[in-house]
Amino acid sequence: MKIRNLLPVARSNKEQDVDHPFYSLQREMNYLFDNFFRGFDIAPRGLYSSKLGGFTPSVDVKENEKEFIVKAELPGLEEKDVEVTLANDALTIKGEKKEEKEDKDKNYYYMERTYGSFHRVIPLTAEVESEKAQARFKNGVMEIKIPKNQTAQAKGTKITIKTD
Repeated sequence: MKIRNLLPVARSNKEQDVDHPFYSLQREMNYLFDNFFRGFDIAPRGLYSSKLGGFTPSVDVKENEKEFIVKAELPGLEEKDVEVTLANDALTIKGEKKEEKEDKDKNYYYMERTYGSFHRVIPLTAEVESEKAQARFKNGVMEIKIPKNQTAQAKGTKITIKTD
């Protein structure tokens, strides 16, 4: 059995799992191990944890009869920092977040730099018209609309049910 299957969030995407009693325990255990391994050159869950400097944007995917609608929250990024690709029935969103903070005064100088790259792949369950896909970026939110192939939808076949 994979460990991923034991995690409440990994099993399903239902909103009720967020309030699952084991979710807070899982979060606290992850935090404990992240703090323990922080002094070493290894990370127990990879470098994708936000506590270890990674960045994972939140993504909402909706589907209706005509299209897929994907919304990705990308705070602090601009459209030039993000690349969107549609290939092999999957949408790929990747980019890099670079942030620098500088504060100086008469008695001190403070400079902080954070970098994090991300890569999200969203599988699409129907044929799409990739040449008609559109992406808009406004106020840190990217909205991607991917129309479904209407001819593929119309080709539905009816399956006859036989009885014994």
